Amino acid sequence: MSTPRDTYRSPGSERLERMTLEPTADPDLGTVETFDVDPPYVPDHEALAAVEEFEERFLDRELSWLHFNQRVLELAESPSLPLLERVRFLAIFTSNLDEFFMVRVAGLKRRIAAGLAVRAASGLMPREVLELIWRTTRELSERHASVFSDQVVPALWKEGIELVRWDDLTATEQKHCKKLFKERVFPILTPLAVDPAHPFPYISGLSLNLAVLIRDPRTGKEHFARVKVPPNLTRFVPVGNDRFVPLEDIIGVHLKRLFPGMDVLEVHTFRVTRNEDVEVEEDDAENLLAALEKELLRRRFGPPVRLEVEESISDSVLELLVSELGISPSEVFRLPGPLDLRGLHAIADIDREELKYPTFLPTTHHRLADVESAAPVDVFKAARRRDILLHHPYDSFATSVQRFIEQAAADPHVLAIKQTLYRTSGDSPIIDALIDAAESGKQVLVLVEIKARFDEQANIRWARKLEQAGCHVVYGLIGLKTHCKLAMVVRDEGVYGGGIRRYTHIGTGNYNPKTSRLYEDYGLITTDEAIGEDVAHLFNNLSGWSRDASYEQLLVAPATVRTGIVEQIHAEIAHHQAGRPARIRIKANSVVDEGVIDALYLASQAGVPVELLVRGICALRPGVPGLSETIAVRSILGRFLEHSRLFWFANGGDPTAWIGSADLMHRNLDRRVEVLVRLPLADHILAIGELFDLSFEPSTSAWVLDSDGSWTRNGGDVDLQETLIEQQRRRRTVGA
Repeated sequence: MSTPRDTYRSPGSERLERMTLEPTADPDLGTVETFDVDPPYVPDHEALAAVEEFEERFLDRELSWLHFNQRVLELAESPSLPLLERVRFLAIFTSNLDEFFMVRVAGLKRRIAAGLAVRAASGLMPREVLELIWRTTRELSERHASVFSDQVVPALWKEGIELVRWDDLTATEQKHCKKLFKERVFPILTPLAVDPAHPFPYISGLSLNLAVLIRDPRTGKEHFARVKVPPNLTRFVPVGNDRFVPLEDIIGVHLKRLFPGMDVLEVHTFRVTRNEDVEVEEDDAENLLAALEKELLRRRFGPPVRLEVEESISDSVLELLVSELGISPSEVFRLPGPLDLRGLHAIADIDREELKYPTFLPTTHHRLADVESAAPVDVFKAARRRDILLHHPYDSFATSVQRFIEQAAADPHVLAIKQTLYRTSGDSPIIDALIDAAESGKQVLVLVEIKARFDEQANIRWARKLEQAGCHVVYGLIGLKTHCKLAMVVRDEGVYGGGIRRYTHIGTGNYNPKTSRLYEDYGLITTDEAIGEDVAHLFNNLSGWSRDASYEQLLVAPATVRTGIVEQIHAEIAHHQAGRPARIRIKANSVVDEGVIDALYLASQAGVPVELLVRGICALRPGVPGLSETIAVRSILGRFLEHSRLFWFANGGDPTAWIGSADLMHRNLDRRVEVLVRLPLADHILAIGELFDLSFEPSTSAWVLDSDGSWTRNGGDVDLQETLIEQQRRRRTVGA
């Protein structure tokens, strides 16, 4: 029987093949010399055993995620940030924590209930993790409420933005609210009483509710009732010039209208979080769309995992809620009101530009900007001249990737378009372009991932709309989510233009024009024949039956991403031992995979410098003597969501870099189709290296991970994202 240690052994470490790194030819830079690693570094059992001696070498992933959300909260606490941005980070914290309970806590509870309580890599049992989660989330929730009431609300008042409660309203404002209640709120409210004829109502997940205790004045008998706060109405109701009152306050003072003739004794807000993770048994589902739609209906009735109540709630009403919902006392969170601060997004959207980040407009990439003509640049012509490395949101998505797909749809020389869609916007011009292409007779293949968490309904709608337009729509491979970001255009350029040519886009982010303005991502538009051949094979593997799973310029999960990265790490060890330059730099949303982490520990023990830029979860412990002394881990959060996945290796003095969709997590490496592409051009590799240089400058503001799992701000005064914005402005000014 294998031991837990065996489980964490670096995959691929015992079956490395000889690595030959091919020369890279660049018409502008010439041929770059590469090194042949012969023999590669192959760790022996003794080296691996030295790593595995550190039994507590992995931080707990759930607690690490909570530390990430704590960093979001610290942004809300920061007086140096524009005030309305602090308000938005309070709303983001709420949404993040909601999803954590709906998915991660629900999953832990499900495993415990099913008797699958396997010890985590951190050494903790699920029950222990759950206890730590409840304690940590309670502390964070209370801190969040305190930041809102004690710091942000007073700061808003100083700026003339007032969040008030009902008793703070003037007589005129209360009269306005009474009229609003009568005309717009009262008609859609549904009071639900609880008595022998009316069972306790179902409380939908994340809904805001009023627990009402009423009494019949004739009999003196008390009754419980629930009133749901309508989610389709404005949560913070404007009552004057930048003055707002919570909707539940307006409903609460008018409950006599809902219960005429009854005495209203108590009114308390509460909120339930439920298990909303979707599970579909694909092997048993003839029609994946139908199976998923059925499961989405079931999601609404998932078991509760958290109960939030206003701290003023009476013990008797709380006992009733706990009993009826089947919640344990440890899952109850008593907090100051108002609950559910997701509604603060509306406050953050107030038209007060001086209280927000300075306006930022993405600029067209200099290779796609025609300074001599008002007409859009021909993306195909630009890509034929040279590969284009895009860095969003600094480089405009609309004038690069979106234009690439739109021009392909309109170009009569384009024969086919193939694309993956994981998440996209509700009014996506990408979808419209694909539909136009299909209707004009082009072959259009769209791989829609309808199991993208919390976007399932939207993706089902898009899948059907694309099918109706004549697109070939497929849903990937059974048992795997298709998370890679790929688009390929096949164009007939005639005998004198080179014949059939493939144009490929490979990115780190979704084909979503809206989030592309908020998410930091990289993308490569290339005509490289080897990359185009690889992507064509991959699309064939995804849409049909194919045994060809070998790729020249791609790493593709679940087959080769983990082993490929581990081999690159081992190559750096070999370079270091041979006295050549060696360094490992990785940027990811999460670093959890034990196999990759153990390989990084081996590199550190050999003396290789390792720099990790991790936005969210990091299970690696840096700075542990004898294990990870050369590893530094930073996290950067800001106005844009750091989302790109980058892998850079010094490679003996001839750096290589990969970009793609894969995070270093089990789900990405084992249960998803992910793609990393090796950048062909040396100056693009240099650009990735320069990003890491800037990110790890001592003066760059960041959180630094300590070996005990705590994150501390380093005191740097340089904002990475603002620096990149300024660099982009300078490039535009000089016309680079």
